[in-house]
Amino acid sequence: MAANLTSSTDSENQELMLSRKKILVVDDEKDILEFLSYNLKREGAKVYTASNGREAIEIARKKKPDLILLDVMMPEMDGMETCLQLREGIETKDILIAFLTARSEDYSQIAGFDAGADDYITKPIKPRVLLSRIKALLRRKEMAIDSPVAVELKSLTIDRDRYVVIKEEKELNLPKKEFELLALLISVPGKVFTRDHILSSVWGDDVIVGDRTIDVHIRKLREKIGSSHITTIKGVGYKFEE
Repeated sequence: MAANLTSSTDSENQELMLSRKKILVVDDEKDILEFLSYNLKREGAKVYTASNGREAIEIARKKKPDLILLDVMMPEMDGMETCLQLREGIETKDILIAFLTARSEDYSQIAGFDAGADDYITKPIKPRVLLSRIKALLRRKEMAIDSPVAVELKSLTIDRDRYVVIKEEKELNLPKKEFELLALLISVPGKVFTRDHILSSVWGDDVIVGDRTIDVHIRKLREKIGSSHITTIKGVGYKFEE
């Protein structure tokens, strides 16, 4: 195991961010659980572990962790199904979830975000980089708390508190990343958001997603709220229009 994961300054910042945070690590490989637990505890986090999805859901309901690191390929219940059930649970729907998996295909990554993940991290990853990704997720959640709870337009209402979109008096339950993407675009109607801005705001600066990820999410949003609201600015990005 690595002795020095970070420089002294970085280590202090990471420790401040992770101290008193509860993190649940879910993986069916014991050595991975031990390695991740060791590095997270070094930074002051309270760590829980589970070896399958069913156990993870039970622990999440009881302990209410700040973040769950979730493998995809597991016995009894895989990571995708586990994530979906966590998002459906009243006690667990707002927990940060990051997939940590060896599967790097675009379709698997998109499926992970569709299931409600906040991040998709591929193995192998250096502990220092993983800690940076975790810190970025926690920071983004704290920033989101300061955002307006609801945004109302003529055609749509975004309820950030309940993660619900209301269109023509009908509630639409969107996957988390679709919701965050729409919330960003709708925050300033008519403004063109560049692809880089969208990636940074919705997926984070430290997250590397496939080239098709934004396009797939935009297409799905158009199918659900109507194609006339989101306009493509070729070579630049997208904007929301009433």
